[in-house]
Amino acid sequence: MSEPVLVTREGPILTVTLNRPERRNPLSLETIAALYDALTGSDATVIVLAATGPAFSAGHDLREMTDRAPEFYDDLFRACGELMLAIHDLPQPVIASVQGIATAAGCQLVAACDLAVAATSARFATPGVRVGLFCTTPMVEVARAVGRRRAMQMLLTGDLIDAPTAAEWGLVNEVVPDDHLAARAMELAAQIATASPLVLATGKRAFYANLEPGLPGAYDHAGPIMAASAGTDDAQEGFAAFLEKRAPTWTGT
Repeated sequence: MSEPVLVTREGPILTVTLNRPERRNPLSLETIAALYDALTGSDATVIVLAATGPAFSAGHDLREMTDRAPEFYDDLFRACGELMLAIHDLPQPVIASVQGIATAAGCQLVAACDLAVAATSARFATPGVRVGLFCTTPMVEVARAVGRRRAMQMLLTGDLIDAPTAAEWGLVNEVVPDDHLAARAMELAAQIATASPLVLATGKRAFYANLEPGLPGAYDHAGPIMAASAGTDDAQEGFAAFLEKRAPTWTGT
């Protein structure tokens, strides 16, 4: 199997690319760890977070989440929260370059980045409600990006929103044609990289310290809820139904 992420460097710009296109780039525990290492181990000035294939990321890997011990879910959602917080804590600005679907934890990953450029093909959703696992950790980032009412609409319906709607709601900064996505993300990164790395780091740190003093606490609250929910009968039924392409039968347990 291919490496879960690819890392390339072009001058002051680091590009970290999700690289499991045949699976729609799921955020497995392996991929989360690889992303964390790639993002936190660089002295680049700006980071672009991209993906190979037709999708950005479909979120957590439901195959990996079926019939696991409670400790696995604890580890998975703790690692996911640590990755998102690391993106905020990095001295470098992080730009998401998004094509195709970005759903559940994939949508969370986009929302956690400092900036996001979306292709016309991009679609966004938090559809956990449809597979028996409310998107509790994705909502931490998504609600902060789009606001309370719009976040609840996404969370309660699981509906996809298109790229122009995502831009209108504040989930992404701009929308470009698919064939211009990579170039635009690099153009934006290059523009930002002309600034002093110290100034960028100082400004980013001050921005989040001022805006989101409760973010770590939000993950401390949301992560254990999602981990406990993943082991319920309804969540396991939802995972199985999704993988088997059938309608779930909920029991309320």
